[in-house]
Amino acid sequence: MPLFCAPRARHAQHRLAGVLAAIVACGASAAACAAPPVDELVVPPGFHVDVLTDAVPAAREMAWSPRGILYVGSREGRVHALAMHEGRITARYVIAAGLDMPVGVAYRDGALYISAVSRILRIDHVDDRLAKPPAPVVVTDALPTDHHHGWKFIAFGPDGKLYVPVGAPCNVCLRDRDRYAIIARMNADGSGREVFARGVRNTVGFAWHPDSGELWFTDNGRDLMGDDAPDDKLNRATRAGLDFGFPYCHGGDRPDPEFGSPDVCRRYVPPVLKLGAHVAALGMRFYTGPMFPASYRNNVFIAEHGSWNRSTKVGYRVMRAVVSADGSHARETPFITGWLRADGTVWGRPADVLPLPDGSLLVSDDYAGAIYRVTYAAP
Repeated sequence: MPLFCAPRARHAQHRLAGVLAAIVACGASAAACAAPPVDELVVPPGFHVDVLTDAVPAAREMAWSPRGILYVGSREGRVHALAMHEGRITARYVIAAGLDMPVGVAYRDGALYISAVSRILRIDHVDDRLAKPPAPVVVTDALPTDHHHGWKFIAFGPDGKLYVPVGAPCNVCLRDRDRYAIIARMNADGSGREVFARGVRNTVGFAWHPDSGELWFTDNGRDLMGDDAPDDKLNRATRAGLDFGFPYCHGGDRPDPEFGSPDVCRRYVPPVLKLGAHVAALGMRFYTGPMFPASYRNNVFIAEHGSWNRSTKVGYRVMRAVVSADGSHARETPFITGWLRADGTVWGRPADVLPLPDGSLLVSDDYAGAIYRVTYAAP
C-alpha cells in the first residue's frame, strides 16, 4: 500500500508544508507517496468527496470549535488543530504530543477535553493558544489503565456532563460491571462520576438525538463466534441505568456460550439496529445540517472501521441509518463505499464522522491519515 503523506493543499504555504511533510514521512522513498484515491469512493448522486487533508496520522475523533477550528485526536500520541475557512484548511497546529492514545476530543466553553486511556485532560482557552499551547491539565486520572478497548471516544451531553466509555478489557469476560463495559458520565471538572449505562462491550461513538435528547451509541460485538455473529449494534438509551447485555448476550439475540443462558437476552435492552458482524462500527453522529437533502435530516451516519479477523473483509465504509419517527427502529444503507476494493485490499478505514455547521460532513480515516469532506449539490 502506498504511504499517504502529501497533503492536497491549494495555497502556497500548504504546498510547502506538504512537501516538507512528504520528505519527513517518506525520506528517500518520497516517490512512493500518494494521495488517497478518493475517485474510488462511491456516493449517492449529487454527493462529492474531497480530501480535506491527508496529513493527520492515525486521525480518530473530531470536535468542532465555533471559531472554525477542527480538533482531531489520534492513535499516535498527538492532538491536532486545523483552522478552517470556507471548507479549506488555513493553518495547522499540533497542540499536544506524547500522550497515551489521545483518540478522543470534546470541545466545550472554550476548552478542549482529551481522552488518554486512564486520564481525561483539558486545555483551557484553546482557540487562543494554538501556536503556544500549554500542557494539558488533568481532569481525572481515575479511569482504568487497560489498553484493550481502552481508547475512549468522549462527548458532552445536553445535560452538560462529559460522557466517557470504559470498554471491556478483553474479548469477553466478566469484570466489575460498575467499572468496565460501561458508559460513565461526570461533571466537566471530573467530579460526580456515575455509571450511565452497563453491558456495553466497546462503544467508540455516540450522540444525542436532536429531538428527543436520548443517547444513541454504537457497540462492537465480541469475536470468535464465527464470521457472521454476533452483530455490532446501534443502541438507544432512553434513560440512565439501562443494561445492554455484555457479557451475557451479544447482538441482542445471541447468548454468550460461557456466560449466557437460553433466555438471557430478553433481560436486556435490544438494539435499534443490527449493523452486521465484525464491521467495527465506530464514530456516529446525527445529521441536522442545511446542505444535504431534507430526507437526510436526523439520519445517523456511522463510520465502519472494518473487520480484522473475518475470512472475508466487511465494513470499511460509512453507513446511513434512517431512524423511525418514534426512534424504535431504523434501516441502513451504504453512504460511502470504496475503501475496500473488490480484490480485498484496503486503502482507508473510517473512524469518525462529524457534520459541520455549513452542512458538509467530515470523515476521519486513521489508516490513510486523512480527513475527507463530503458535500452535496443537486444533480
